[in-house]
Amino acid sequence: MIDTHCHFDVKSKDLLKKELKEIYQNGVEKLIVSCCTKEEQMKNIPLLLNEDMVYLSLGFHPEEAGKISTEDLNHLEKMLKSLPHVVAVGEIGLDYFYTKDQKKEQIQLFESQLKIAERLHLPVVIHSRDATEDTINLLQKYKINGVIHCFSGSLETAKIYMKMGFFLGIGGVVTFKNSHLKEVLSQIPLESILLETDSPYLTPVPYRGKENSPKYLPIIAQFIADLKQKDIKIVEEITNSNCKQIFHI
Repeated sequence: MIDTHCHFDVKSKDLLKKELKEIYQNGVEKLIVSCCTKEEQMKNIPLLLNEDMVYLSLGFHPEEAGKISTEDLNHLEKMLKSLPHVVAVGEIGLDYFYTKDQKKEQIQLFESQLKIAERLHLPVVIHSRDATEDTINLLQKYKINGVIHCFSGSLETAKIYMKMGFFLGIGGVVTFKNSHLKEVLSQIPLESILLETDSPYLTPVPYRGKENSPKYLPIIAQFIADLKQKDIKIVEEITNSNCKQIFHI
């Protein structure tokens, strides 16, 4: 399986090797690790670059709005052009849940990175929280595609994104008891979704409350398989194909 969205706080090369081995032994053969702050990029990229099972998405999270300079954006574009195993711009987007007071700055940062993605013909990994209308309006301005990370919206919103050519990232939230995502997902084809963990966040049931890991991706896949009344191998094959289609892995 492929975990299309996770985060790592790489403490050492040895610990990374140990963790990646455990993830692989649990049936996850590839990861796309998001580095979406300057600190993450500086610390993690050198340690992750030479790992065969690791791919990278690079960008600046909306919470970084107001901290990112033109020089930072230029450096980001250079990394996206030159580094191996970089497959997307992300995670980028809008988040009005915590930081609505920086709306103008968020939109400016988001658009700057959408322009980079368009120039480089790279897919984008979109973070959108309490900002659906603005997110859709901005994405429609550019010739890009990608994934709506951690999708948890309505069926109507899902259909809009799918019509625009975006995949929907589905993670541990779908396993939560009170999540409405189950009802939405039951009406969305497997051909439109990607599997992700967003680890170390949003740990699936029955491990909710513990730190998440890509090793739990098969739990999410099995839940979706049961929901769709499909064999888990079918879920794996279709979502892997989707991932390869969008990220060219």
